[in-house]
Amino acid sequence: MKKVIQIPYAPKPIGPYSQAILIQNTLYISGQIPINPKTGNLVNNTIQESTHQVMKNILALLKEANMKINNIVKCSIFLKNMETFSEVNKVYSEYFKELPPARETIEVSKLPLDVDIEISCIAILH
Repeated sequence: MKKVIQIPYAPKPIGPYSQAILIQNTLYISGQIPINPKTGNLVNNTIQESTHQVMKNILALLKEANMKINNIVKCSIFLKNMETFSEVNKVYSEYFKELPPARETIEVSKLPLDVDIEISCIAILH
């Protein structure tokens, strides 16, 4: 059975989708952009700040599903500019210190609200 995960500590969807969907032991987290859920404001001064905010949003959704960062098995990172890859990687590696998940990083021409980064992921309770 499909369970919708909607929490106040992750940004509200800006379209017709759920923040995350839990099916049995698998959590599908929709693409998170750097919105501070408490203020509703974009965190986009630097790519590092943006990446941290995206990861905080992901952590909040994981917590609601009784999961942790090590439950993530796959991430998709969308960047507006691949030249920010190394800065994003540095921040990303702070969250995945051991056994990082599978991942792809893709440069795109535009993201919602014209942000520089979006990350979606899949986590499994094991």
